Amino acid sequence: MTLSSMVVSRDWQEVSVLECILGGLHMDVAVESEPQRALDRFTKSKIDAIIVDCDLNGSSQFLQDLQRDDYAPRTVPLVIMGMPHTAQNLESSGALFAFEKPISVEQAVRTLSAARNMILDGRLRYHRAGLEVPVLVSCKGRKPTDAFLVNLSQGGMQLHTDEQFQTAKPLEVSFDLPGARSALKANAEIAWQDDRGNLGIRFVKLPRQQQRTLQLWLAQQFFTN
Repeated sequence: MTLSSMVVSRDWQEVSVLECILGGLHMDVAVESEPQRALDRFTKSKIDAIIVDCDLNGSSQFLQDLQRDDYAPRTVPLVIMGMPHTAQNLESSGALFAFEKPISVEQAVRTLSAARNMILDGRLRYHRAGLEVPVLVSCKGRKPTDAFLVNLSQGGMQLHTDEQFQTAKPLEVSFDLPGARSALKANAEIAWQDDRGNLGIRFVKLPRQQQRTLQLWLAQQFFTN
């Protein structure tokens, strides 16, 4: 899967190195030499990661702008680069990663790979896969209930059922995941329900091996769709 990145710099020698590295990581690269134009692009485009040259005039204000409350919902991995000791400015810049100029290819690959993994982890954590399979819902004090899965994520699922449940009672859900060797069983709780038979389920406890199976299955769906 190709992700998007933006490099804010006019150091074209370093930019060319970054373009090669990011291309190898399957990340598209947009280059902006003016911080204000970079901010405008960020507000209007889908950007997965930003690399900022701290030696560029206006970069300090750009980094401050990114930390404003109105940009908080769009927080993405931020990488800063500059002359030696740039890493000392991590906390004040709001960046998560830093590397020095001139760029060490090995260090940059390691740093940008970590940023890319963070992006993918975040996407996978909230990714929901549509899936139509039967689910058995068990609740203490009543017979197991049949339901149908609507979508599935690492943290829970949406079901459709004709039954109504008491939201305060713990549940157990069991279902077959296509390709898995055994059924997945999870302790769960109701996050929400409506009067049309839709039910939001939050996983409370899922055995570690089954959790790993679910993560791998969701990742496969994410990268093939």
